[in-house]
Amino acid sequence: MADIDIRTVGRAGRITLTRPKALNAMSFEMCMAIDTALRNWCEDDAVDLIIFDAEGDKAFCAGGDIAELYDTGTKGNYAYGRTFWRDEYRLNALIFEYPKPVISFLQGFTMGGGVGIGCHGSHRIVGESSKISMPECSIGLVPDVGGSLMLARAPGRLGEYLGTTGHRMGPGDAIYAGFADYFIPQSHWPDLIEILEASGCTNIIEKHSETPPKGKLAEIQSQIDWFFDGESLTDILKKLRSEDQEFSTKILDTLQRNSPISMACTVEMLRQLRGADLTLRKALDMEYRFTYRAMEYGDFLEGIRAQIIDKDRNPDWQFADLDVPATAVSKMLQPLGENALSFAEE
Repeated sequence: MADIDIRTVGRAGRITLTRPKALNAMSFEMCMAIDTALRNWCEDDAVDLIIFDAEGDKAFCAGGDIAELYDTGTKGNYAYGRTFWRDEYRLNALIFEYPKPVISFLQGFTMGGGVGIGCHGSHRIVGESSKISMPECSIGLVPDVGGSLMLARAPGRLGEYLGTTGHRMGPGDAIYAGFADYFIPQSHWPDLIEILEASGCTNIIEKHSETPPKGKLAEIQSQIDWFFDGESLTDILKKLRSEDQEFSTKILDTLQRNSPISMACTVEMLRQLRGADLTLRKALDMEYRFTYRAMEYGDFLEGIRAQIIDKDRNPDWQFADLDVPATAVSKMLQPLGENALSFAEE
């Protein structure tokens, strides 16, 4: 298909996103094509490893293609979105649990759905231009595609900070937060890919790895831990409002632009997910509870209208005063019963 190039080269299964003008946004058809290829290669002894990359300098993948989601959702058809998210999350789990090495080259923007494709493999490579983020709260969603797993595992309270603000991480910060593994200058990528294709061996990756540019998150970790050490969005806001300093003021300005119900549910998700029994499937199940309801009861359609369709940047959020009742959070995150996310192929 025109938007993606799937082939085998040497010992490698190759998946290249080829929509650079659309920042390689992931459509449902692309998602399903990747799913089919991975399942086929899983049983193919001629394929030793998988390589994800993308055309263009600006983005590996800037997220999911949400035009169809908006179009169907505004017509009252919530089934399309629920199917899209269900199958996308199954693909995220497939990549995370894949029995062969999965190597991703993450240049430019890697956001939302791009994180789900590029940040669950065994070898996640960033370069000078890499900018990784989970900005879903700005469009009325929660960090999904398994992103809540990495947020829950991030140092301290970094997960709450990254999840509610959508902060963009450069290569050093992405490695620090657990969204990437190796920094390799992008000029080295073509040669490295050729070696991987020819050898089918991942040992060469570490030999090419270099010290990443210094990030910022480690320096502000103690401040993040102080302000975001709360069990709810309300707790976090109280601390931020109690301090009159540049750091807290800047964060408050960001939070006031995002969906309150999405941020409140993000904080609650991370609170529930943290612990020794955390798995990707558990994180995806929690995310699906929200996205299943996002069009009908959340702010998703309004967020897309304001950010993408009308571009007025003036969304009419629920709970615009940021006072989100615990009952509203519970409603969005309660178990789905027979509609719960399953990982069986249908």
